[in-house]
Amino acid sequence: MPAAPQHSPVLPTLGGRGPSYRERVADALRAALIAGELRPGEVHSAPALATRFGVSATPVREAMLDLVKEGLVDTVPNKGFRVTAVSEAQLDEYTHIRALIEIPTTVQLAATADPVALEALRPDAEAIVTSAAAGDLIAYVEADLRFHLGLLALAGNAHLVDVVRDLRRRSRLYGLTALAEQGRLQASAEEHVELLDALLARDGAAVREVMTRHLGHVRGLWAK
Repeated sequence: MPAAPQHSPVLPTLGGRGPSYRERVADALRAALIAGELRPGEVHSAPALATRFGVSATPVREAMLDLVKEGLVDTVPNKGFRVTAVSEAQLDEYTHIRALIEIPTTVQLAATADPVALEALRPDAEAIVTSAAAGDLIAYVEADLRFHLGLLALAGNAHLVDVVRDLRRRSRLYGLTALAEQGRLQASAEEHVELLDALLARDGAAVREVMTRHLGHVRGLWAK
């Protein structure tokens, strides 16, 4: 029987200008929601989630309140937080908007992006592949988010990055667990390395093909 996907531990980011501990916890909880490890309709208490992620209850409670504002969970008095549902129609709309934004933007980067800046994204692309191989879905979603937002940031439009970040936070990858257990997540993960190599080769046609294929796979992952 395939091993169950492992939860990524929530660790604080110390020093520098990195995200706060509360933000780090919120990021991990968002990743669990997106990966489908916290399912629609489920009610979770802050203490139970804290135990699951190996942190104290206070930052979890604060982080979940942030997720309430984002519409990802609802407050259930005296019980905790209920995971909100996302319809298939909404997921289709998210895919359509992402395609309109990300495909042409990424194709343009094949001609304009600094090769050094592109190469700096390789650790995240490789982390996506490593996480897929390990079945670590939370780490997979987090690395995937860093890669795609980091790539879009090279276009120099912060508002565009914010729009895509919001769309991705609202998404659900319900099929991730099944694909990881079947060993089929690796192919989708490796598309990130393929995309990066096409960008570095300045091959706009290849970039368009990979991005179009990749977003199609992402929508497939959203299917229940």
